Amino acid sequence: MHTDSARNHPLGENDDMTGNGILLIDKPEGPSSAQVVHRVKTLLGVKKVGHLGTLDPFASGLLLLGVNEGTKVADIFLGSPKSYRGLMVLGVETDSQDSTGNVVEVRRVPALSENELKALEQKFTGDLQQIPPMFSALKKNGVRLYQLARQGKTVPREPRSIRVEALALRKLDDAEIEFDVTCSSGTYVRTLAADMGKFLGCGAHLKNLKRTACGQLTVEDAVTLEGLEKLKLKEGIPLLSLASALGPLRAFTWQSRWLAQLRLGQQELLGQIGKPAGGERWVRILDSSGELVALVEWSEETPGGRWRLSRVFHA
Repeated sequence: MHTDSARNHPLGENDDMTGNGILLIDKPEGPSSAQVVHRVKTLLGVKKVGHLGTLDPFASGLLLLGVNEGTKVADIFLGSPKSYRGLMVLGVETDSQDSTGNVVEVRRVPALSENELKALEQKFTGDLQQIPPMFSALKKNGVRLYQLARQGKTVPREPRSIRVEALALRKLDDAEIEFDVTCSSGTYVRTLAADMGKFLGCGAHLKNLKRTACGQLTVEDAVTLEGLEKLKLKEGIPLLSLASALGPLRAFTWQSRWLAQLRLGQQELLGQIGKPAGGERWVRILDSSGELVALVEWSEETPGGRWRLSRVFHA
């Protein structure tokens, strides 16, 4: 299995300066993900730009943008684990669970020892159940929850399974705790902060949040919007190639006649891949020069499961 990382290969000879790939943006607080997409699309003057997983306007950090053929890999990065650095304030609860909301309760903050912080880390690491917040884009009877929340309404929500791979807490002062977390797709970090506050008995809200990584891609390799404009003027826009971005996925190199059949939608050949290795969901199909031709996804929709063609890429 390939294990090359974009962090060790921010721009190589196979990466693209203008056409297809993934752009790593270090988003500031304030603009929505859609606003960043619009700004980048205008700046690059390309046909397709799309985010591979949103960030709330109040959050900052790594925002992945697919450019042209790069928009086809959204499913992979939407499902990838994400890492964040956050700051939560104990003793103050808000209706949105973050600093953009209205304060609904203020409580006394208990003194916390290092042992109690370690116990809190252990309590909120691993497989957890999380009730999505009212201020979210999820729907109830066809209506977005945040629309109901803005009307002052609260409706029952089913808990969802999430996984926190790693959690590290650092006490900055009596009321503020900084934390680093790596969690599964679908985790609401502000809800995680609020739940930790409830466990401590004093409540909490998320003061700020920065996404530091998505899968193996990190914010250290990202460029700011201002930096992107300067790069365009000086040397063009360096896009991370799909080959680099998808490097951790197992790859199969096929001969041209098989690829031609695959491009026609003939999927019988996929049976030769065999069973998924270690629970993997995706594999890559490459041509003889190492270019990405297709992404194949494992499906459990049929008895015993099978590989199915998910995306076909054009040079």
